[in-house]
Amino acid sequence: MSINKAVQYGRYFEEFTLGDVYAHDLRKTITESDNNLFSLLTMNHHPVHLDQEYVKEHQHGKVLVVGTLVFSLVVGITVADVSGKAIANLGYREIVHCGPVFIGDTLHAKTEVLDIRRSLSKPDRGIVSVKTIAYNQNDEEVLSFSRDVLVPVLNV
Repeated sequence: MSINKAVQYGRYFEEFTLGDVYAHDLRKTITESDNNLFSLLTMNHHPVHLDQEYVKEHQHGKVLVVGTLVFSLVVGITVADVSGKAIANLGYREIVHCGPVFIGDTLHAKTEVLDIRRSLSKPDRGIVSVKTIAYNQNDEEVLSFSRDVLVPVLNV
């Protein structure tokens, strides 16, 4: 089956190949507003994320972006290539913050397919295991995580 990449959103089970690496097209520059809103919505009011005077005495000397915002953005960046057709994200593991993320940083990511297996209980779906690594604008690794995605099988 041929799928036009321009209109594709996610993949069916058969469209994943072990070892494939997706360099995701989306990028996101994190703004101060992004970080402030996320901090307020999630009730994370730690001054390291919000207070420019406080962070002058901190290790990095500038405001750090909330780690869970970084994680959420990177998951979102991967959706078009990995989970756009997903029935469910089954779980996330090995979430590692490899480096700091600051306001003004631009994130991009790559995802590798680690495992592909048919569901034992439901033949119309399969489980795809992937590892995603996120980078800043200097190609420094800032986040990595693995996850399992339940996706539909096209040809049952």
